[in-house]
Parts: sequence; C-alpha cells; structure tokens
Amino acid sequence: MNRVVLMGRLTRDPEVRYTQTNNTLVASFTLAVNRRFVREGEEQTADFINCVAWAKTGEFISKYFKKGQQMLVMGRIQTRSWDDAATGQKRYTTEVVVEETYFTGSKKDNESLAHEDLPIGDADTSDFEVSSGDDLPF
Repeated sequence: MNRVVLMGRLTRDPEVRYTQTNNTLVASFTLAVNRRFVREGEEQTADFINCVAWAKTGEFISKYFKKGQQMLVMGRIQTRSWDDAATGQKRYTTEVVVEETYFTGSKKDNESLAHEDLPIGDADTSDFEVSSGDDLPF
C-alpha cells in the first residue's frame, strides 16, 4: 500500500501551472515537516518534502494556503523521470501526490484567511462554503 500522511508548514506559496495537453491545474509546493525526535543539545530538524496536487485539490490548496501555514496532506509517493532538455541527462524526482488536505493549527495561525469564506471538509468538496461568522453544527 502506498499511503502518506504529512503535517508541516508551507515553505512558500503554492506554485500553480497548467498542463499543455488538457489545461489541467497543477499546484506544486514544499512542506517542511519536523522530525519526530530531537537529539539532546541539537535544534529541531525538518525534512523538506516536495508535493504536487492536481485539479480541484490543487485549486483548493492554491486558494486557501499560503507560505508559513500549517497543513495536513494525505496522498501517495510517486517517483518519475525525464530527460533534461538543456543537458541531455536523465533526471529523477520523488514527490507526494496530494489526494486530500486539511487545515491544521489554531484559528489564530489561520487568521489571515478570516476575511474569506472557508470550505468545510476535504478539498474535493470545495463547492460547499461557510462564512467565518456562521454557527456550525459541531
């Protein structure tokens, strides 16, 4: 089974582009994920994980997440290769293909989004929105 769950902070705003063949949105970003253990006398270290999200999930991430925000992503690891046009060398990359994403952290951490309508649920249900002043049934 290929399943990944990560929680970390965005190192920069998500980068959005569109495929040439069918104009599908692709959002790329890097998550800084703290390592679980810290050795005595050392500072916290993090791994920087490249992530990619397609279509509605990518649109959701690019719209509602910004640099420094904490988020949780679930997806799968993918390795791909291509020939570098400039050098002719074969290049490889490993990334997480994001299938679901969630807000994490405190409401104060996400205060910069307080002026926008925030969707409830996962990224694929972005048609349902609740304004920040509405009472929620939970």
